[in-house]
Amino acid sequence: MPFRFSGAYTATITPFDGSRSVDWPTLRSLVEFQRSQGITGIVPAGTTGESPTLTWEEHNKVIETVFEAGGSGLETIAGTGSNSTDEALEATRHVASLGIKAALLVDPYYNGPSSLEVRREYYEPIAEAFPEVQLVPYIIPGRTGTQLLPQDLGILSKNYSNISGVKEATGNLDNARITRNYCGQDFSIISGDDDKTLSLMSDQAIMSSGVISVISNIAPRSVQAMVQAALKKDWNEAQRLSVALQPLFELVTVKTEESTQYGPVSVKARNPLPVKTMMQVLGMTSGPCRGPLGRVTKNALNIMLKSLRTVWAVNPEVLEPIEGSFDVSVADRLQMPQYWESLAYAGY
Repeated sequence: MPFRFSGAYTATITPFDGSRSVDWPTLRSLVEFQRSQGITGIVPAGTTGESPTLTWEEHNKVIETVFEAGGSGLETIAGTGSNSTDEALEATRHVASLGIKAALLVDPYYNGPSSLEVRREYYEPIAEAFPEVQLVPYIIPGRTGTQLLPQDLGILSKNYSNISGVKEATGNLDNARITRNYCGQDFSIISGDDDKTLSLMSDQAIMSSGVISVISNIAPRSVQAMVQAALKKDWNEAQRLSVALQPLFELVTVKTEESTQYGPVSVKARNPLPVKTMMQVLGMTSGPCRGPLGRVTKNALNIMLKSLRTVWAVNPEVLEPIEGSFDVSVADRLQMPQYWESLAYAGY
């Protein structure tokens, strides 16, 4: 039987201190929070963890630290993808040397290879070099500018036993249906979009087995509970939890219209900026992002505060675990400006 990825995994952020150096003690505390809340596994040094701005030394140490901190209670899927096959090979070699059994590989971004090239020149060499490591292709064309198509994924799953799952973040349910058709029933389709997780899991032509989640950084217990309910086909409970989490799911990307001296412009705050901002609001000490990511606009911050306050008022159990784990008052953090007024740009 192929390896099966099933459950809720957290695409963990990398915390930086005021000098934008990796905050190693905080990284360990964030992993401990995830472990204590019953999450299935954790993904260090993925793109949510700002892997493009980590040095490779930092990248490797982040993976080592998370793997050690997670212990036997967390499955580690290490981010080893790159837009260079040689770099991805070296990163996966490091993961294999640690004894980590799974790696997430984002499609090679910017270079613009065809799906054929992505398969032959990227995934196949890595799969052949490390048969003991389960490789999870991460398909997110909106960020990479390329896409491993279901046809090539089907070929990979047929020819390599260590490619038995995919992180599906195309935003296209038809793409996931085709993937299921070509890759078979034992292949793990893992949602890469928080807001589409339940749709991917409930669709009988897809039957996703879980999610690699952004919002689980904030609400791991509730995300895990939603996924477990769906796996048990308790659709009423899964839907209830999905509705409770929906205001947070909508904040993975925050779009606003801003005024400038030359007219209006659209500003999009994309992951990981919104989730790290929310973590700072809530007292989870994620630290700032590393350039070129910076801050959100005041309008975006107000949208996030409104949604967090809604969740706290209507479904407080989603955020309550933060209080005990980080010794904070969520109510205070959401009402007192000193906790969040410095997190947004003062003006455009």
